[in-house]
Amino acid sequence: MATRAPGMSEASKGGAGMALGAILFAPGKRPAASALAALGTTGGFTISHLPPGEPHWAELLRNGLTFDLCGLGPGAATPLPPAGAEGYVRAGLANGVPDQAAEALVLHAGPHLAGAESLLPVVRTAVEIMLALLDDAVAVAWLPARTLVSPRLFADAVKPWLAGGAFPAIALAGLVRDEGQVHSTGLTFFVGQDFALSGRDGAPAGEAEGRAALRLVDWLVAHGPVNEACQVELAGGGSLWLEPQDSCTILGQWM
Repeated sequence: MATRAPGMSEASKGGAGMALGAILFAPGKRPAASALAALGTTGGFTISHLPPGEPHWAELLRNGLTFDLCGLGPGAATPLPPAGAEGYVRAGLANGVPDQAAEALVLHAGPHLAGAESLLPVVRTAVEIMLALLDDAVAVAWLPARTLVSPRLFADAVKPWLAGGAFPAIALAGLVRDEGQVHSTGLTFFVGQDFALSGRDGAPAGEAEGRAALRLVDWLVAHGPVNEACQVELAGGGSLWLEPQDSCTILGQWM
């Protein structure tokens, strides 16, 4: 097993990089470091560094990329990281789940990935590691988008994407309806912009806009930011006019 060199800055303590995902468990259900080797066999990762004793964190290696997994049992519990005043965008969870006692495993990008956390190969690898850790989980959060979803919904959303399908907006981007529009909450992490999609002819956003928003997330992740007004044809979703309102917001409306 590889180890980090002695005296390696603050990052050697683990968890210094950007927090990407959190997996929530009932009290006492978090996996311990001793379970990681078996989980890595099915999840395709190895343990590249493990502090001595009963470690609270481990460095995991997959696809040549390292991530710090913090909050291992049976150490002190880590709560779900705060989501700010707006809170988390929830999907597929019953009321009261997760509760205040839930304990989190938090996956951080390794120090060598600083500035590259939003690159799709990095995100895919992080998601693949998270999938291997879902046994006994009660909820999964993708922290850059403030999404909080059920483990089953997370797996059902990301597995087709990992196999070459559409980007999993519900798990990694976050969509909410507010003031008659559908808004994204986590695309800034990927493309530097979020969007607000209006309903047809001034009507409140409905199911059609929800479906179009899912396809628009996929289009933006593939094509990047919108720097000038343009028309976009969404596969099976109609035609939208997109216009950047400012450096970080796109306004979308039906053509």
